Amino acid sequence: MTEMTRRSLLRTLSAVPVAGMTTALPAMAQTAEFSLKYGNNLPVTHPLNIRAKEACDRILKESKGRVDIKIFPNNQLGGDTDMLSQVRSGGIDFFTPSALVIATLVPVAAINAVGFAFSDYNQVWSAMDGDLGAHVRAAIAKMHLHTFEKMWDNGFRQTTSSKAPITTAKDLDGLKIRVPVSPLSISMFKGLGASPTSLQFSEVYSSLQTKIVDAQENPLPIIQVAKLYEVQKFCSLTNHIWDGYWFIANGRTWERLPADLKAIVSAAINDAGMGQRDDIKKLNESVVGDLQSKGLAINRPAAETFRAKLREAGFYGEWKGRFGDEAWGLLEKSVGKLA
Repeated sequence: MTEMTRRSLLRTLSAVPVAGMTTALPAMAQTAEFSLKYGNNLPVTHPLNIRAKEACDRILKESKGRVDIKIFPNNQLGGDTDMLSQVRSGGIDFFTPSALVIATLVPVAAINAVGFAFSDYNQVWSAMDGDLGAHVRAAIAKMHLHTFEKMWDNGFRQTTSSKAPITTAKDLDGLKIRVPVSPLSISMFKGLGASPTSLQFSEVYSSLQTKIVDAQENPLPIIQVAKLYEVQKFCSLTNHIWDGYWFIANGRTWERLPADLKAIVSAAINDAGMGQRDDIKKLNESVVGDLQSKGLAINRPAAETFRAKLREAGFYGEWKGRFGDEAWGLLEKSVGKLA
């Protein structure tokens, strides 16, 4: 085999979707009535992809080979912005954007990321499986996208620092902290008195190492995988933002499916989402111990001083105005009075 031929083969194999890599393709899938593509930005080993694979296998089986969904993980089909554009145009059929990603298209979708809104997962799922989630799905539907009922979990975001643990809002005064390129995140940390800097995630480790910033915030599994414990001393479980993934479908693709197939696909995807929620919960529990074993000091601050500071700074009032009274009222129905 020539070098060029070997390179061509490797390029071809790298583009094979995860569903095709992990199982031999059933004969019935080759003649599927609906051959569909699902893209996401996470590794094959992430609970989202493991559960999505289970859902796709179940759909293939229960539809008797009529619906075959191939998974393209780990940004194989482009970044979040690219895949959001593709699912709108029909270039791909399914996508799982985080709420903050789809908020670039549907602003109200970011409401679950209001700072210190949720105290725990009971409040999260009460809101997102209830009236607030239905309100957001209706807004997404106006963009000709179908959204499945059960949101998948991305987790609460936590704060790490090289200086000191964060125990109250006062500890954030003047703290140089990296945040994502998100107006909501920047607004929240400014309201708390910190000095937020927006950086791409690829720059986080080096920026902490060189003291361009002293702190950052992310879900625990990301703190673990990115080895941020090597350049940070303290991890405060602030739970300041919760974010999740909406499982969405191109509207035209969804409308083409007969009612019986819609029922099969919906049940499989929603059930898989519930399983993924449990997976993330267990993963977070194990990560805490692992990070402690690597020398990261863990503390659990109460949320009230942070909420009080945000109220004083006018943060909740500003974002209530941006999201609108209806959406804000549905949020407060699950979490209590914020503004």
